[in-house]
Amino acid sequence: MSERDKSNRAAVSRRAVLKMAATAGAVMASPRIVLAQGEQPVKFGVDNPLTGTYAITGRNELHGMELAVAEINAKGGILGRPAKLIVEDSTSGDAGVAVQKAHKLIDRDKVDFLIGNVNSGLTEAISQVAHAKGIFMMDPGGHADPITGTECHWDVFQTDPSTTLLVNAIAPSLIKRFGKKFYFLVPDYAFGHGLLKAYQENLKKYSATNLGADLIPLGTTDYSSYLIKAQSAKPDVIVILQNGEDQTNVLKQTVQFGLEKRFHIAGANIELETLEALPPGSRIGNWVIEWYWNQPKVPHVKEFVDAIKKKTGRVPTARTWFGHTSIHACALAANKAKSLEPVKMARALDGFTLPPEVALQPYPATYRANQHLLIGTLWAGHAQAQGSAPDDLFHIDVTIESKTIAPSVEETGCKMVWPT
Repeated sequence: MSERDKSNRAAVSRRAVLKMAATAGAVMASPRIVLAQGEQPVKFGVDNPLTGTYAITGRNELHGMELAVAEINAKGGILGRPAKLIVEDSTSGDAGVAVQKAHKLIDRDKVDFLIGNVNSGLTEAISQVAHAKGIFMMDPGGHADPITGTECHWDVFQTDPSTTLLVNAIAPSLIKRFGKKFYFLVPDYAFGHGLLKAYQENLKKYSATNLGADLIPLGTTDYSSYLIKAQSAKPDVIVILQNGEDQTNVLKQTVQFGLEKRFHIAGANIELETLEALPPGSRIGNWVIEWYWNQPKVPHVKEFVDAIKKKTGRVPTARTWFGHTSIHACALAANKAKSLEPVKMARALDGFTLPPEVALQPYPATYRANQHLLIGTLWAGHAQAQGSAPDDLFHIDVTIESKTIAPSVEETGCKMVWPT
């Protein structure tokens, strides 16, 4: 071999060695690159119903959460890391299952946030787990007063309005417009009990009368016996407090009995999911809606509606908004705190007013300081068979700034205790 050939081979060998070394160095350095690129996700543990009475509302909340995660990641994630949902089916009414899933999400999946639940009773149960373990929790859709009232915790926040807010938004006008004799059909768990309690307080305040209240199991399909009792009491208003599929079933049967022709039908909140599931003739009564898609004068609402329609083919419901807002609120808390430490995030969200593109409503929406209930906007009105569009099934009579009807923090019974 010539000296020139030896020199060329040596050069090739050196290049090969350098290339191998560079490759090895890149492999060894890859964990640091992964972390820098944010490939360790920030995890949201979703403990919400995908089956049972609240399956539809739970799925719509999930659609809103999925959109929020996509939006967050498109803007750089949370603290430079991608957001990720880990979803468990809590069922619609089994607190034991919901608690088991909460433990799994926290202990095995190591989630940074716990999200849930549509069912207020399940929300209360899993919030105890979250608080015991010091995990930041967001309640998107469980309304019961104690969640941010007598059982409030520094690490638990509530996006949906409380039962007292829902009732205060409609009860005074029902008494004024339709009469003072009321009969109640009540779902027999925390949500229904809270609504009934708030109604009783309003009846007392305005000198009205409770003629009777039936506590009805979740998942009931035949309401005939309860409707007969309500009819026999001869009230001015029959108040239907069911939700989800139960709300759909009882309203269908109310019309089958012809009760809407003899009594006024009303309730607390109504879901767009319910109105969509009802035949036009069963879209009756006066209600509160907790968020509505048809707000042409409110900035950013159209973009949100269009994004959900592109994703699902349907307009967003209040449930979609609950899920979307709850996830964004968690991300905002972490980014503001510059930390995933629960106490720092909770401090960051305590008294925080959501930006307009997240609030999506006319009045400011704020997680009330030292209580953590979101105080924003409610809409009172009546169901309608059809409106300006296929999904325009609710007519807004009045838009209410929630702080004008909210009890004080002291009146809620919340005594926030922060870690020392």
